Amino acid sequence: MINYPKRVVVTGMGLVSSLGHSPADFFLKLREYKNTVRLIDEFTSTIGLNTHLGCPVKPFDLPDTFTRKKLRTMGKVSQFACLATQYAIKDANFAQDYLIHNQNVGVAYGSCSGSSDALADFASVIKDKNTSTLNANTYLKMMSHTTAVNIGLFFNLSGRIIPTSSACTSSSQAIGYAYESIKHGLQKVMIAGGADELCTSQVAVFDTLFAASIKNKTPNLTPSPFDVDRDGLVLGEGAGTLILEEYEHAQKRGANIYAELVGFSTNSDGSHPTQPEYESMQDCMQTALFNADINHTEIDYISAHATGTIKGDIAESIATKNVFGSQVPVSSLKSYIGHTLGACGAIESINGIEMMSNNWIHPTLNLNEIDPNCAELNYVLQKGKNHDINMFINNNFAFGGINTSLIFKKF
Repeated sequence: MINYPKRVVVTGMGLVSSLGHSPADFFLKLREYKNTVRLIDEFTSTIGLNTHLGCPVKPFDLPDTFTRKKLRTMGKVSQFACLATQYAIKDANFAQDYLIHNQNVGVAYGSCSGSSDALADFASVIKDKNTSTLNANTYLKMMSHTTAVNIGLFFNLSGRIIPTSSACTSSSQAIGYAYESIKHGLQKVMIAGGADELCTSQVAVFDTLFAASIKNKTPNLTPSPFDVDRDGLVLGEGAGTLILEEYEHAQKRGANIYAELVGFSTNSDGSHPTQPEYESMQDCMQTALFNADINHTEIDYISAHATGTIKGDIAESIATKNVFGSQVPVSSLKSYIGHTLGACGAIESINGIEMMSNNWIHPTLNLNEIDPNCAELNYVLQKGKNHDINMFINNNFAFGGINTSLIFKKF
């Protein structure tokens, strides 16, 4: 007889980012109160592109495990994903070869799309009527499920595979669906997260919508979520991977447990693809609380999506105020590393777990004067603050009106 629901815990974490390539290093860098925004040469030379800003990952060398054979199906986004996952698996301290062809181990992983170079190669077939840019692996690098598939191939996984490609909620949906897979007894272990690479075409999406920051002469002063002078987001890149595990399974093997994932919700606005609705954001947060069987007063920190766009910040702040009131500390990681799109939910979850472990909250950088149109919240300004965190909620919202909320609890 299987008893449901199962408890779900986090036993491994790994990331690739502009701030650092380990959760511990990432957390230390937060205390320097400096963002990673800089001018990108490729953007400055692109005709018609107004923003020239981005947050590229810190340089790194791929380990020897990334053989030529394994790399042939990977664009940059899959390299990010597999490297972050390798870090997370090592952190989870699995016995050698445990994951290989184990049907109890699955993957849920997402990105906005496949790698841009491969997408461009396929586009040239339509534009130039020429297939010379294609080879047998071009599609594998381009496809929207490239990160999930390449992780499965790289680590020889044979459990369920759940690709998510929902823009800014790709990794938070992946974590949520992985959580549900374990909670309902369908898998023992899930590799969950998301990745995205910095690309001119992705930047151009937000640029054409006048949603990208154009403070090109002062990159250190942007993005500035919730600030009255914010002028849009800055895109970043990277990957974040969490190892989620059934509690009894983790306990039996003596795993180190970082946190427990206790609640998840996702919904959609169903009204407009790019204009956020605070009502459905609010419903998403409330449903996550309901699914976690907790009261809103039990949340000690709110990791805001808060990209620095005009309408997005306002809608999110109103929804947050309506659910949690004005006392719970709120801050935005995107003020440090930009908007990493499909990776943001995972990186922000890892960051939240680190802050919960250390009982310290980072501020929102460049938040000097709160926009009076934003709801009254307990915004963390200027410097970090010591604060006991037993439980936090991580909220993410995406184009298409997709909303997600994840609730983590100190273990």
